[in-house]
Amino acid sequence: MKWPALWPTGLLALLIAGLDSHWLSSGSGHAFVEGAQWTSGRKIAVREQVRALWHHGFDNYMRYAFPLDELAPLSCMGRGPNWHNPTDIASNDVAGNFSVTLVDALDTFVVLNDPPGFENAVRNIIRWVSFDVNTKPQVFETTIRVLGGLLSGHIYANRTGQPYHLPWYKGELLDMAYDLGVRLLPAFSTPTGLPYARINLRHGVPKGESTDTCTAGAGSLILEFGTLSRLTGDDRFEKAAYKAFFALWNRRSDIGLVGNTVNIFNGNWLHPEVNGIGAGIDSFYEYALKWYIMSGEVEFLDVWQDSYASVMRYARSPDGYWYRSVNVYTGDAQYSTVDSLSAFWPGLQVLGGDIENAIKSHLVYWNLWRGFAGLPEVWDMNFRTATSLQYPLRPEFVESTWYLYRATRDPFYLDVGVRILQDISRRAKVDCGLVGVEDLRNNAQSDRMESFVLSETLKYLYLLFDESNPLHTDESQWVFTTEGHILSLEPSHMKPISAARRKLRRVENLQCPAYQALLLAYDGWDAETGLSGGIQDRADIDYVRELVGRAVSEAEQKNWTPDGWCLVPKHQPYMYDFVLSADGRNVPEDLHPPPEKMVTVADGFLVHNVTGIRVHIVSRLDGKGYDITKLGPHAVKTGQKIYFDDPSLVLGPAPKDKQGNGKRIPEVNLRLYLDYVDPLLQLQGPGTQDVITETMVVAATAFFGGDPTASPPPSGEPTLRFGRGEGVRIVSFPNNPLGCAPYDDVLLDNEAIVVRRGDCTFIEKLIFAQRAGASGVVVLGDEDHHINPSADRAEVLAVGKQLDEVAIVVLRRGDAELVAQMLDSAERHGLGAVRLVVEPLGGPSEPHNESKSEDGRSQQEKADGGKDVTRVLYLNNHPLLNTRLIV
Repeated sequence: MKWPALWPTGLLALLIAGLDSHWLSSGSGHAFVEGAQWTSGRKIAVREQVRALWHHGFDNYMRYAFPLDELAPLSCMGRGPNWHNPTDIASNDVAGNFSVTLVDALDTFVVLNDPPGFENAVRNIIRWVSFDVNTKPQVFETTIRVLGGLLSGHIYANRTGQPYHLPWYKGELLDMAYDLGVRLLPAFSTPTGLPYARINLRHGVPKGESTDTCTAGAGSLILEFGTLSRLTGDDRFEKAAYKAFFALWNRRSDIGLVGNTVNIFNGNWLHPEVNGIGAGIDSFYEYALKWYIMSGEVEFLDVWQDSYASVMRYARSPDGYWYRSVNVYTGDAQYSTVDSLSAFWPGLQVLGGDIENAIKSHLVYWNLWRGFAGLPEVWDMNFRTATSLQYPLRPEFVESTWYLYRATRDPFYLDVGVRILQDISRRAKVDCGLVGVEDLRNNAQSDRMESFVLSETLKYLYLLFDESNPLHTDESQWVFTTEGHILSLEPSHMKPISAARRKLRRVENLQCPAYQALLLAYDGWDAETGLSGGIQDRADIDYVRELVGRAVSEAEQKNWTPDGWCLVPKHQPYMYDFVLSADGRNVPEDLHPPPEKMVTVADGFLVHNVTGIRVHIVSRLDGKGYDITKLGPHAVKTGQKIYFDDPSLVLGPAPKDKQGNGKRIPEVNLRLYLDYVDPLLQLQGPGTQDVITETMVVAATAFFGGDPTASPPPSGEPTLRFGRGEGVRIVSFPNNPLGCAPYDDVLLDNEAIVVRRGDCTFIEKLIFAQRAGASGVVVLGDEDHHINPSADRAEVLAVGKQLDEVAIVVLRRGDAELVAQMLDSAERHGLGAVRLVVEPLGGPSEPHNESKSEDGRSQQEKADGGKDVTRVLYLNNHPLLNTRLIV
């Protein structure tokens, strides 16, 4: 549906008054569509439906299949390895004759809050499961389903002070996990350390075994193998998984992409040498982030951040909503198919802190689900058709739905969960269990219930509706493995960082940004009290529906409005490459910077001369800016800093002005004061006692436009009026708060316009202000450091000399809040105008406020926290947060 971007205030008030309270708290998937409210009672009722469905599958497995590996729900019997056909890897990779469904489902009893069921399952595993079997399962599948299940079960059975501790338990599950781990270790005996894809649990690696494996299979073992080593004290498992992981990562291409399939003997990527987020690579990214979360090993954080940036730069589609298969060396698109395994990606994006992009990618899978009542195995985005129509009840889409609900608390995701539950119940539930769907078009069924149905699909669906689940309030560093097993490490099992690494790698506070709900109206409204919308109120909802070619539903047609607007999607690349130069000119790259240019220091790098050094710049997932991740030939790790000591950066590059000055002073002192309409208001007006009447702030200047620090011409009227003489009045426009649109029907008389950061470049903000007759722009920054706006030389030349008549400055966050408070007080109490004066260079260098608080500290001192704020390098509108200017 299309919704207006801005609502007139009067019309909006009438609209809200006309809405019944039902919609405002409704869990409906569509705004203004009647639907059941998501009360706590309704969530519990749906949760219990999921519990009943899970028990229908598990109880029938125990009745008809145990101790075999899987349930055949149409035949009402069990199934194990295909003894007659060893090449049947679809069955034999998973079914190793070790009761895989029971082991895989073990910790689901923890999620379902069923201690008796957990204890009974532990007893059955100890009594029946053995790994001394003549079968050849896949190393990856055995690790994630069986080894992970045993480790998770052991952690809960062994940990005291919680409902699942078993007093009689003597570590039997850990002993079994160790036995299994030892049987898997021979698979890693290769020249590269990359494991064979399959191994015989009794006899080891057979002769003639294939030397090909996928990246996910070889590189997604560190969670289980690392936990096994930490719990047993045998470091062989962690070392093997660590070596395999970095054997893959160290073979990444120059653009930071790993391939899908690799030869384990020579390490070469195999044809067609593609990268994507789906089958074959998926959990490699997942384990990079999750092992860092769980263990604190920062090398894995580096891999996650670098690989995520490369995926977002190359594999992400131009519209930013789906992900292609691309060539690992060039980044060129190879295939336009999306597979069902890739539906895990939105959940991983949430865990990594990129909620906005998680919402976008999840909408693609949601629209596919709506069209098929399930998620087809493979979908072609170009032809808008499914090329593989099976749905074996995979968990990835449910998993991402749970992550997004926990991050956003938007009831839309509960609606999605109900739809999933209804479709699975209708299509997959049979008398003896839950079947997979062989063909989503005609509901042809397969006689197989994969173990992940109980260990993941219904586990995540249950968690979605179980608000009071202890996992939701557990602040420890636990993670779900790629098979949905709960793993964590006690403090005694954590490896302390060495003194050398601690000196090299400073600790960062890596907190994910909070989700901000969509603001439907902003026409003089306060953002905290305005009307907020949910996921279905987004302007791109219709775009994603069109993207997969799904027909318009009756509800969508009913709520269509011709006055709405459609979003034309665009996204910013996650990474940039620049060859630095002090004056902005193109220079050849210096491939081997000598020590005179750049040296390593204790906590990073010191740059004496920037000319010719290539920097690789990557967006930070916390949304605060960018980091340099590669400096010349050196990788810049998380927590390291880059110090720039190049004298040519002291004043920044700028064209010479009329006085012949070729450099600019990067900061300027601004004095702001209230120009009272009635001086008595200062003393008699209600609520004016705490009004700030005058303040000094330090602003960052730009490398383009007029220079507010330059001396006026010796004679005649100055061309730049910004802050000259008695100052200029500062004004704001609530209907154009970012200054990214023309100021229609506005003719200013040299006032300075106050705007906030966002949506457009600094030079665009200045151009719009100049056309409206302003003398300049004051940008209210959102960073704690100074940002000096820059622009490409071509952009400045294209605009022309009129930019010399206007200036733009940027305030730090503390100063910005102070100025916003002054403007608000002046307007609210009718005190008059706020004026801005540029102080001479010899004036005060530190902010000083006339109004003081009770403790004697100024508002600015409170805002800055009494700390000095270090300047960072600012390149093409990108604040590089791991840089420091020390010149």
